[in-house]
Amino acid sequence: MITNPNGFVQEDPWRIFRIMAEFVDSFEVLSAAGPAVTLFGSARMPRSDKYYRMAEGLAYSLAKNDLAVITGGGPGIMEAANRGAARAKGKSVGLNIALPKEQKANRYVNVPINFHYFFSRKVCFVKYSIGFIFMPGGFGTLDELFELVTLVQTERIPLFPLIMIGSEYWQGLVRWLKTTVETRKYISPGDLDLFTLTDEPKDAIKIILDYKRRMEVPKVPCKVS
Repeated sequence: MITNPNGFVQEDPWRIFRIMAEFVDSFEVLSAAGPAVTLFGSARMPRSDKYYRMAEGLAYSLAKNDLAVITGGGPGIMEAANRGAARAKGKSVGLNIALPKEQKANRYVNVPINFHYFFSRKVCFVKYSIGFIFMPGGFGTLDELFELVTLVQTERIPLFPLIMIGSEYWQGLVRWLKTTVETRKYISPGDLDLFTLTDEPKDAIKIILDYKRRMEVPKVPCKVS
């Protein structure tokens, strides 16, 4: 029984302060981490799976190229990526969130940040990354994939590299997008070019490093007449 129906409304101002605190703390830490790449994937991925090993190798290579690695900080693919980054002595960032099950911070994170709110955590994934890698995963991975594709499609963020690893896992989804969603003109023909599907980790590394190099090219100053 609810004894105070206005309780939730009265808590809202304090909730705003909590949200602000999450943003202030995370922005301060992540702004010092340098350019980063976020890896998404299943929290249920066993360590024996090929994609676990692939994620670890990807993160190792990224860290060796002076890129911080960001994950959700939990088990599975997240643990693999944090493990690879830590093994390379790079910045291994974990944006952890407390959940009733599954989510528990892994021991390979050396830059931990804890969140209460999903939406503030998701902002930080996007704000401090120059590329995104999607390993096989469930609803959470799909949520991040479609949100990021939408942000690029609507030009809310730049055309960052969006790379899906594992054609045997992703090809059914891509086929459906092409034969159903694109055919019905719910998306534009070029929208399926916003992401890359590959089986080769080296392709993902090359795409991200090429993008990083383009970002670092000095811009020619505009002449003021």
